Amino acid sequence: MAGIPRQLPNAITVVRIPLAGVFFVLLLMAGPAGEASLGLRLWAAVLFIVAISTDWIDGYLARKYDIVSDFGKLWDPIADKLLTGLAFVGLALLGEVEWWIVIVILIREWGITVHRLVVRRTHVVAAAWLGKVKTMAQGIGLSWALLPGYVVVGDFWWALVTAIVMWVVLVLTIVSGIDYIAAQARGARAARGDR
Repeated sequence: MAGIPRQLPNAITVVRIPLAGVFFVLLLMAGPAGEASLGLRLWAAVLFIVAISTDWIDGYLARKYDIVSDFGKLWDPIADKLLTGLAFVGLALLGEVEWWIVIVILIREWGITVHRLVVRRTHVVAAAWLGKVKTMAQGIGLSWALLPGYVVVGDFWWALVTAIVMWVVLVLTIVSGIDYIAAQARGARAARGDR
């Protein structure tokens, strides 16, 4: 395994959880669109980008060194959903993303997470490719929304692009949720021997 500790990917996943909390506090302290502190808003955005990037790093290490674990399959999506969930809630609290969009996304995200926890005794459900696309879109979309890009492109264009990006994220989140439910239904039928 060429010199990397077997638990490193899992450790990176676990570290993402407290990072999510620190990010959330910084985001709220910065105020809407960073009005209270542009510096804190920038730090919050950078911390989010670093934290969400660790998702790619731990997955890459686990696959490259063949150390994929049931712990990682279960906790990696939970850590991601905590981080992105806090980002969505924070942006909604600051009035930058519509609450209804955040609520729909969170219902899908945590509904599937709860399902993963319920079925973990019988099997661990790894993320499907569409779920990975959704996670990547959420990471990119939230990074855009969190960065104080309005300083460069102006309030109107920043708000317009943010709205479009959030709609794309919403659609991908719903579609990947439907795909997950369909895959689980097919798996349950196959387990029962149904045709």
